[in-house]
Amino acid sequence: MAIALATVYVVWGSTYLAMRITDRSMPPLLMSSARFLIAGALLYAVTARGKRPSWREWRAAAIVGGLLLAIGNAGVAWAETRLPSGLAALIVAIIPLYVALFDWAVFGRRLAAPAVIGLVIGFAGVALIVRPGGTAHAGVALALLGTTSAWAAGSLYARGAPLPKSPLVSASMQMLCAGVLLAVAGALGGEVSDVHRAAFGAKPLLAVAYLIVFGSLAAFSSYAWLLKNVRISVVATYAFVNPVVAVVLGALFLSEAITLTTLIAGASIVIAVVLIVLAKPRAVRPRVQPRAATLTS
Repeated sequence: MAIALATVYVVWGSTYLAMRITDRSMPPLLMSSARFLIAGALLYAVTARGKRPSWREWRAAAIVGGLLLAIGNAGVAWAETRLPSGLAALIVAIIPLYVALFDWAVFGRRLAAPAVIGLVIGFAGVALIVRPGGTAHAGVALALLGTTSAWAAGSLYARGAPLPKSPLVSASMQMLCAGVLLAVAGALGGEVSDVHRAAFGAKPLLAVAYLIVFGSLAAFSSYAWLLKNVRISVVATYAFVNPVVAVVLGALFLSEAITLTTLIAGASIVIAVVLIVLAKPRAVRPRVQPRAATLTS
């Protein structure tokens, strides 16, 4: 478990830098499609030998992969064409807030007082970023806020979805499905005409290779395993580390400015995530059963 968590902690934090590098010369949706198709095909070839996933399992993988990768992860790649990588990472760090909110609203799980306080603090930090004047691209930040919710929804759905028992086979299927969805979305969005010779330079190709090997094969496979074997509140702790890694790398390698707004908002979001993740889980709220109708004569 420790190795899987460490991989998600550090590697995913560094993928924001890699995506920002690719976004300078590659269209984000098609780049993400190629990344997931290659990684998914390699992982499936190695792990699915002799296995024939059912249609039901493919459908579940398409839903999870669509939410986590086609909307959630590719949404980050798209947003980073306009937002600094560190700022994008801070917005994505609110995933545990969404998880807690959806768990309460959809599954009836009661929120402990620290979790409620965390929600208030966390969304206040996000509001500081997406408010008019908080960033030069407030609309893009709001859109990323929306795509990030898809990752939280997909993570919750994956807990009970009829996915393959092998987390690695499941991860490969999710990546393949997401890759197909993104290829269609990129083509419909006119990204094919945006593919130029500059996209095949050494730096962007190395960044894509890093995303495939470390971001997808290593980190996403680890995340899929963690979702099946570890409490989601523990898995969500990666949100403590990812934004810190992303902000530091963005400042070091891309000269991204670290403003006072970024520091305050980032601190608010991290504190909120800590409160939510460390809050003692509450029981699921019992559903009220309707009384049976009484027959009268």
